Amino acid sequence: MKFSFLSKQHWLKQFLELPNGIPHHDTFRRVFEKIDPKVLEQKLTQWVQKLLGSVFEQVIPIDGKSLRGSYDRNQAKKNLHLVTAWACENRLVLGQVKVDSHSNEITAIPALLELIDVTGAIITMDAMGTQTEIIKQIVQKKANYVVCLKSNHPTLYNLVKSWFELQVSRQFAGVKMTNYRQVEKGHNRIEKRRVWAIPVSELGGLYNQDKWAGLQTVVIVERFRQQWNGTSHEVQFYLSSLTVDAQKHSSIIREHWSIENKQHWVLDVTFEEDKSRIRAFNSPQNLAVLRRMALNALNL
Repeated sequence: MKFSFLSKQHWLKQFLELPNGIPHHDTFRRVFEKIDPKVLEQKLTQWVQKLLGSVFEQVIPIDGKSLRGSYDRNQAKKNLHLVTAWACENRLVLGQVKVDSHSNEITAIPALLELIDVTGAIITMDAMGTQTEIIKQIVQKKANYVVCLKSNHPTLYNLVKSWFELQVSRQFAGVKMTNYRQVEKGHNRIEKRRVWAIPVSELGGLYNQDKWAGLQTVVIVERFRQQWNGTSHEVQFYLSSLTVDAQKHSSIIREHWSIENKQHWVLDVTFEEDKSRIRAFNSPQNLAVLRRMALNALNL
């Protein structure tokens, strides 16, 4: 690292006074160990909000990512897990929050939502974030949501699943809804998708429906994937505060995976985040912020 910085000394002098030359890599290590990561995360968020402006109608996925190399067996320290928000259209990291070692994403997501301005945005999350209090917070912040419903809410999940299976057998006769079909070819596979967007009223009332703030639509996505080694089939359910529009929901659900493909993948493959063995004190969290700042700068 020292050689790398020395080679850039002339360039760095355009921005910094360096009366004592380039700091040694041990100096950088000590600094990153002691910087308060919450302050650095706030600076990331403030910087992005100045660049981004309004996020009205923009899809913002929220998802977690582990830094697999940040564990420390000698200190009985688990690897760092972060929850980040991603602006799909602008390809920018809006903010990140650390998941406490004795907790999970359910406690980190509310802290992240408090950190960023999501007014008018469409928040997407996997099943971990599908919690009534988190949904209430999203609505209070004047945003919409499309969130995955899985068996961590067994009563509600089984109710929607049974209703869907019954309507398939009846070919959705008399059900007011919209539907959308799409076929995609790529990566040596063919994927056929069918999306149904159904008003909540058509299901005859949902379990604890009043606890899901702003809920308007249940979305059902059926996928058939044909690959060289066989065909797979899956059905997924979503809860949405948006109006009944199957094509729009199909696009939003597809955009959610942008956080995996354009943020997480780049951090691991280009920045080699998972390979990093930086693990002392605040360093892993602070370096994670810097990587996301760098990713934002590159995407700009």
